[in-house]
Amino acid sequence: MSPTGSGPLAGIRILEVGTMLAGPYATMMLADLGAEVTKLEPAGGDISRQVSDSYFASLNRGKRSIRVELGSEHGRARLGELVAGSHALLVNLKPSAIRRLGLTYDALRRWNEKIVCVAITGYGLYGGDDPAFDYVIQAAAGIAALTGDPAGPPTLPGYSSADNSTGLTAALGLLAQIVSGRGGQIDVSLYEVMLSQLNYHAAAYLNEGKRPQRRPFGAHSYYVPAQIFPTADGYLALFVTHDGFWKTFAAEAGVDGFELMADRVARRVDVLAAVTAALAADTATGWEARLCPLGIPAAAVRDLPEALEASPEAVVTAGEFRLVGSPIRIAGYEPKYAPPPRLGQHGG
Repeated sequence: MSPTGSGPLAGIRILEVGTMLAGPYATMMLADLGAEVTKLEPAGGDISRQVSDSYFASLNRGKRSIRVELGSEHGRARLGELVAGSHALLVNLKPSAIRRLGLTYDALRRWNEKIVCVAITGYGLYGGDDPAFDYVIQAAAGIAALTGDPAGPPTLPGYSSADNSTGLTAALGLLAQIVSGRGGQIDVSLYEVMLSQLNYHAAAYLNEGKRPQRRPFGAHSYYVPAQIFPTADGYLALFVTHDGFWKTFAAEAGVDGFELMADRVARRVDVLAAVTAALAADTATGWEARLCPLGIPAAAVRDLPEALEASPEAVVTAGEFRLVGSPIRIAGYEPKYAPPPRLGQHGG
C-alpha cells in the first residue's frame, strides 16, 4: 500500500519490532488504513520469514523494512533517529528483551516526548518472561477448557485467536493514545485480552457463581437452540435468540411447542432432540437456503476453501500474493495493497 495514499491514517508513521503474528497483524491492519509502517528487523529478519513466503505476506503486506541491530550502539542511535520522526512504536517480544533493547517509552521519550510505545507480551510488560505462545495462553485463560465436545479433551480453535485478538486490541490502544496527543506506554497482554473476550462467561461466574461448561456441538450457554446441528448432509449452525426467530423457524421446520425462551431453556434436551429430528429432513445447504430468506440466523458449516470461493470480494492481490484483504470498509477509500517488503528493502 502506498504510504502517501488517502487512507484515514495517511501521514501516521509507525515503527514495528514484531515477530510472527500478534505485532505484525496489528501494524498490517494500520497499514491497510494508510499508515506508513516500517519493520525494524535484525540481520536474519523477522523469524516468520522462515515459515513461508505466503505466511509472511499474510501479516506484512504494504510495509517497509529496515535492518537494524538494536543491541548495538549504532542500532540504538538509528532507533532514536527513527523514533524522533514517528508517531508510535509497537513491539512484541519478551518483557525482558523489550526493556533490554530500550523499546519502552521511558527509554525513548528523550527522542520524542509524543512517541506512543505499545508492548505486546504474554502476561504484561512487568509480568515476567514465562512462555506465552498463542496455544499456551488459550489454555491458561480458560479458552481451551470451553472448547470441544464435553466427552472429549479440551481443544483449541483452528486459528491463532489469541494472537489475532491481541493484535487488534493493541492497534486500538495505539490509535487511542495518538488521538489523545500524548506520548506514553501502552501495555497489552495476550492473557488479559483473552480473559476480556470471555466477558459474559466471566460475568456469570463473578456475579452469579455460574461456572462455564462445554456443551455438545458448541451450544450457547443460554439461548436454545443455538449451536451446530447435523442434517441429512452436512452440519448447520442455527442461532435462535428470541421467540420471534423460534416461531418462524418452528413453522418452517415443523416443530411444535416450546414457544417461549424460558421453556426452551428449561427443556433444552427435548428442544434439541426435536430440532435435530426436524433438520434431518434436509441438507445443511438446503436449510440455509430455506431459513436465511426468512430472517433466521443460519449457515451451513463450510471449510475455508469453500468460504473463500463464496467470498471473492474478500480476496485481494498484493504483488504476487493473493490474500484476504482488510475487513474495514471505509466509504471513499480503497486500499492499494502492496507486497510485503524484502528484508532491508528500505535501508539497513
